[in-house]
Amino acid sequence: MRTVICIAVHTKPLKWASLFNPSFSLYLLSRDPTVQFLSISSPIHLRREASDWVPEHAKTPKEDQPEYVSIAEGLLDGRTSPLLERIQEERTRRKRQYYSLTSACNTSQQQPQRKINKGDKLVDQFIQDLNETNDIPFFDIELPYELALKIFQYLSQTELGRCAQVSKAWGVLAEDEVLWFRMCQTEGYHHGASVSDSPCWKSMLRDCKNSENTVRSNWKNRVGSISQLQYELGKVLCDVSSCDSYVVAGYTSGDVRLWDTLHWDSAASFLKPSPLTADVTPRPHVSHIRVNNTVAVAAYDDGCVDVWSTETGQEPVHHFQIPGRVHALALSQESPTLATAAGLDVRLDQPDERGYWRTLCQATLPKPVESIVVVPGAGGRGGDNVPLVALSAGETVYLLAPEDLEPRVLHTVYGHPITCLDASASHAALGVKSCGWAMNDGGNKIQVYSLETGQSEMSVGNSAGDFSCVNLRDSPPHMLVCGNKDRRVRVFDLRTGSSVTSLYAHHMGVTSVQADDWKIVSGGGEGLVCVWEMRMGAKLWEMHNRHPVRHLRFNTSTLVTANIPDEKSPRGACITDDDLTAHRRHRGVICHYDFSEDSTSQDHVLPICRSNYVESSGYNYNIGLAVPYDILSGSHPSH
Repeated sequence: MRTVICIAVHTKPLKWASLFNPSFSLYLLSRDPTVQFLSISSPIHLRREASDWVPEHAKTPKEDQPEYVSIAEGLLDGRTSPLLERIQEERTRRKRQYYSLTSACNTSQQQPQRKINKGDKLVDQFIQDLNETNDIPFFDIELPYELALKIFQYLSQTELGRCAQVSKAWGVLAEDEVLWFRMCQTEGYHHGASVSDSPCWKSMLRDCKNSENTVRSNWKNRVGSISQLQYELGKVLCDVSSCDSYVVAGYTSGDVRLWDTLHWDSAASFLKPSPLTADVTPRPHVSHIRVNNTVAVAAYDDGCVDVWSTETGQEPVHHFQIPGRVHALALSQESPTLATAAGLDVRLDQPDERGYWRTLCQATLPKPVESIVVVPGAGGRGGDNVPLVALSAGETVYLLAPEDLEPRVLHTVYGHPITCLDASASHAALGVKSCGWAMNDGGNKIQVYSLETGQSEMSVGNSAGDFSCVNLRDSPPHMLVCGNKDRRVRVFDLRTGSSVTSLYAHHMGVTSVQADDWKIVSGGGEGLVCVWEMRMGAKLWEMHNRHPVRHLRFNTSTLVTANIPDEKSPRGACITDDDLTAHRRHRGVICHYDFSEDSTSQDHVLPICRSNYVESSGYNYNIGLAVPYDILSGSHPSH
């Protein structure tokens, strides 16, 4: 008969007993339904009494004993854990194998062998350890934690989740805060933050992803809040500009208003003009407006230019005047670099380290300047930080930098005027109008130039209508979106030169357009703002106002549109009225849309502009009629 003996040792934990339990040790010496317990006081007594209790016919020689009996006897003799012995033997075997391979490579003189890369040996060792089911992976034995973390940083979110299920050691690596912090930075969230700013970057990334999905759903389903930024003094809107949370507008009365959409509890800030022009009556119209995160700029019809700080106050920090009317104005989005053009003259202004504004350069062109763009990022040749300006005059495009004595010609074709211009950090895109015999070559085109080499890289378009707007700065990488007077919005892939999509958008021509990785927002001369899904080419929703859309800019959760009238001096409400105060319908309107996830209540459904209730495409959202009793007051603090 076979017997099972279970022995409990009621002593202090020994060195070999730490592998089991610190209070007592339980050993299974044989497999049998009969189980008996013996209580002893020492390992020596344990071994003697156990051997005496076992029957004579059950005793076996030492070499014929089962493996578990030899393990128990080894533990009783005071030897270390057999697992540690196996690990030590495996290390010794690997070292001997490595030394044998090294000696064989050194003694071999007959045929040269390929040098073994250390990274290849590491990968082979990793695969070998995974195949050995009885061995511990080398992450737990030989590879340092920092090196393992270096390997794990190249994994994606899904791969990290799979690695976390392999073992506890891999789970600790996959949950490391440095990995998830770097992943947040790579995904574009929380720029400028440090690792210690959040206790759990994995949950932070998950929250950011969920919020982004909610905002995208709100964009598609037309769920959000709308606010009209109106200046109720009866004057006509002249120009609008926006950057991040700032919106600035100029009027025919000479007034300039600045809104901060992050602080709706405060009204629009009144930006005072320079004392040199404050007493001029009547005040000149505001011709151009620009704003970034630090300064706001306004140019007037008499050639005066005022610069305000968005943080310090309402008084201008800089003022100058150019002879003649300002025809073009550009402001860098990254720094307070201002480019101004009046007739043939162009000047570039920038503050120094102490905040004093100075003129970097001035130039005179053969023809009047029509459009001007400050190249974003580090401009100039050689990768320095000198600002670079691209401007068009007639059929020529120039590049102007402070280190150049004269503007450099980027593009010129006789008889082919430039209709639109935009630039990114590395390229410039310009719409070229074809006239006369050149129409046989395919029509109007968009030329894409490299700012580093000054050479043309691509020509796309071939349209019968003139290109009215092009957006290269805000487009996704390797993409270009443009609008045409032939009523279409087109998106091109700059890597292949092919057309990604072409949308029939506005029956009076496209006036402004912008796109990101999944949607397109366009504005037309009839006052219509349309939101399109790029992949399907379907219209999601649209909004309408009376005047042409002259300004359009959106970010992740907000959209700013401005409907600016063409007529700046309309008559009043009655045709016989001598009061030149414009009626509300002639003033223009600025709309601010917010699609953030905290605006998802039913009170924030945007009003529908028009629908015949026959077409089902694009109208899969909640319908709210644009009638007075359907618009709830008090839904937004700015109302």
